[in-house]
Amino acid sequence: MFYPTIISVFLLTNWFGNPQSQTIDFCELKGTVYIEEYPERANFFIYEDDSEAFADMLIFETDNALFATEPGVWYFTDQKGFADFSVYFVDSKGHADFTVYFTSFESFAGCNN
Repeated sequence: MFYPTIISVFLLTNWFGNPQSQTIDFCELKGTVYIEEYPERANFFIYEDDSEAFADMLIFETDNALFATEPGVWYFTDQKGFADFSVYFVDSKGHADFTVYFTSFESFAGCNN
């Protein structure tokens, strides 16, 4: 007779995953970012918009990873292992998960509502 154990429940949960846990609100993205060369490895596809008014999110690029603690404040790294998430820049707005505009003012960073 088979009794489900905590181990089998744990294995099934990790095997099939929890789709709700994979949904991330891009408005909350902050921290260290790695730019992917290959689209299949990226967490998000983003398009860099020419206009602040039409971008979904305003990004402030900080020079220190310790200061990337607020949504929209990103520190770009060359080391994928140190990144909180990865992005791939696309050429078409229609292929992007969201659009970004890089701002010079940290106080403007975040979702563009």
